[in-house]
Amino acid sequence: MNIEITEQLLPITMVGSYPRPPWYRQQLEGRDLLEAFKLDEYEQTYADAVSCIIREQERAGLDVVTDGQMYFDDYGGSIGSFTWYWHERLAGFARAKLPSPIAAGADEVDADILNNWGGVWAEGKIGPGPIRLATMHRIAARDATRPLKPCVGAGPLNLAIHVTYDHPDSYYRGLHDLVEDLIPVFNAEMRELADAGARIVQLEDLGAWMPLIPAYGVDSDFVVDVINRTIEGVEAKIAWHFCLGNAYGNANISVWGGMLDRVLPPLYESNVDQFVLDFALRDMSDVGILSTLPQDKEVAAGVIDVRSLQIESAQQIADRMRKVLDVVPADRVWFTTDCGLRNLPRFVAFEKLKSMHAAAEIVRAEVA
Repeated sequence: MNIEITEQLLPITMVGSYPRPPWYRQQLEGRDLLEAFKLDEYEQTYADAVSCIIREQERAGLDVVTDGQMYFDDYGGSIGSFTWYWHERLAGFARAKLPSPIAAGADEVDADILNNWGGVWAEGKIGPGPIRLATMHRIAARDATRPLKPCVGAGPLNLAIHVTYDHPDSYYRGLHDLVEDLIPVFNAEMRELADAGARIVQLEDLGAWMPLIPAYGVDSDFVVDVINRTIEGVEAKIAWHFCLGNAYGNANISVWGGMLDRVLPPLYESNVDQFVLDFALRDMSDVGILSTLPQDKEVAAGVIDVRSLQIESAQQIADRMRKVLDVVPADRVWFTTDCGLRNLPRFVAFEKLKSMHAAAEIVRAEVA
């Protein structure tokens, strides 16, 4: 549903997560958010952290902001809550951390990173749980003066690849059956976000890369079908983000591959409005594939390398933006960070966003 979110030419935004304020040390550790909110200190510090992060994004010049995903705990990979937040709360998943089932297909470095993140097994049929995304969106919306984009990770495909199916007591013996049970769970959460006022919802599911990995035994048609059923009936603009991973700031290239020219065109059959893709990490090397982008699709192109501490200059980012505009009309282009910024020092994250805003002002003047 291609809803206009902002009248700004070449809007700038970021992918979900942001560094925590240093005074915000509380951890959910698997609790229902509303259980944690019984402790007045937690409810106040959570709301204050979200408010602080939103103000910081607006001060940096973002046109569309996020809540910073302040509900992420400090789990393995630094951003391990991307999957664990769901595994801990949905009915059916065990709570123990196992070795990662996808580490076996990775190189030595990625395998160690993925095992640090960990995997899980399902001891029963998967069902809904206290995810509370709509509750968190309402809290963030109290402070946002610009459009607010909730980010829904990890998605049914992404969540399922972190599950071990050969556990002796596993309820599921294969990925397909688990994905089928996860689709309605994610769909319900996304519908609730739209009902709570979200006009744009970003699904973050790295399952887009699965057709490149023979061990999964899935093709692009399967991926598209899962995504379409996950977003069905969600009355909002739908963005789909898939990157190369971001555990402790590392891209898991040995797992996901990064062959965007192979994986992207078959995904045009999905009913999403916008693809959110990382390009800065790869020096914009595969930006040419965007020339195939259908006229009914937008791109939010990553022009900030979140896996580097180097703060890019406005001119450097503007050069990246121009490469996107060489192949996609400006009215179908947004600019964003490659992935979430949680792994960065907060000062660096803020300065990178400021540079992106300055670059957008340069390029907007050229386009106008």
